[in-house]
Amino acid sequence: MPKGKGVFRVAGDGAATTTRPGRRPATTKDELSRIGLQLFTERGFDATTVDDIVATAGIGRRTFFRYFDSKNDLPWGDFDLQLRKMREYLDTLPDDMPLMQALSVAVVEFNRLPPEEVPHHRKRMRLLLTVPTLVAHSTLRYQAWRDVVAEYASRRLGVPPDGLAPSTISQVLLGVALAAYEQWLRDDDADLSELLAEALQLLNRGFTPP
Repeated sequence: MPKGKGVFRVAGDGAATTTRPGRRPATTKDELSRIGLQLFTERGFDATTVDDIVATAGIGRRTFFRYFDSKNDLPWGDFDLQLRKMREYLDTLPDDMPLMQALSVAVVEFNRLPPEEVPHHRKRMRLLLTVPTLVAHSTLRYQAWRDVVAEYASRRLGVPPDGLAPSTISQVLLGVALAAYEQWLRDDDADLSELLAEALQLLNRGFTPP
């Protein structure tokens, strides 16, 4: 689930922009996402418009839509980049590492957060897991994540990525990750990496007690 900063301002955007005093225009995709998360938290997702976001970010609407297809995509930040990193990380793991061990390591690594990112990621995941519009929209993103897992399992098992085993593995790992996230959001002192590792160990033990 992949941090960063937002979008650049382009002359001739075709829409007036109003930058908050002292704020420079957003300059990376993730920065724009962070601005959106703050507004969604303060005002509510449905009550926040794209115009609100671009005014706060100091950019125009055309610039916004160069980076995101819709407001619904904003909480995900640069998720495609994070998926590429996950795919690349899996490719670095040795083929003699047991499959589920490799996937477990990759899932924990994919969701590892530097301390300064934890508050922003909590805002993101609360929105994604509780706002009905975003819950429905997340289906496409979850599918993209499962595809990365299924492709890796496919290569290791020598079967098609849409076969039963890769599909089952990807679905189960997503469920485990979401369960860990739900626990994490219930406890502000919880450590996400520890919860993910614990949930994956439970899976690998066949759900038997430690």
